[in-house]
Amino acid sequence: MGKNVGILGGSFNPVHIGHTMLASYLSQYTMLDEVWLLLSPKNPLKDSSILVNDAHRLAMLQIATDSMAKVEVCDIELSLPRPSYTINTLKVLSQRYPQHSFRLIIGSDNWLIFDKWKDSESIINDYGIIIYPRPGYHITEPLPSGVELIEAPTVNISSTFIREGFAEGKNMEAFLPNGVTQYILTNQLFTQ
Repeated sequence: MGKNVGILGGSFNPVHIGHTMLASYLSQYTMLDEVWLLLSPKNPLKDSSILVNDAHRLAMLQIATDSMAKVEVCDIELSLPRPSYTINTLKVLSQRYPQHSFRLIIGSDNWLIFDKWKDSESIINDYGIIIYPRPGYHITEPLPSGVELIEAPTVNISSTFIREGFAEGKNMEAFLPNGVTQYILTNQLFTQ
């Protein structure tokens, strides 16, 4: 049976409670049946010392979503040609899971520059977009058909904040899903 699946992409370096809270909210309070957290591969243009390897980020995502209903991990971009464009990922997902319909989930910060994305019009027309609020990035309506702004709860936490906290030796457990802190400490991630 087909499902309405929301695709929430990110580097998840690391995944934090802001990510899981948003995914849980969207999967329970919108028309979506599930939310898939789409892990983006390491970008060769970015500082590789900032981004831990794909396997660690995938493991943290799996730990974070292990006990979450209606939230799944999607690692499809790790096996796609790079650079990975969202439109290509959505097309591959539709081919692999023709029974499902997919919608892209982005923050209001990304919506403000969405016209710069590859084939942005096709993403809107063929899949649709759900926009969630990000502090400091206000969206004015009306929005195009196929684009929906939802009032999801937000927390002003970033992966940068988490990494910096670990580097400074702070206890970041309250900001991370259960089990992720232990994984980070065991694997000595984000320590300088």
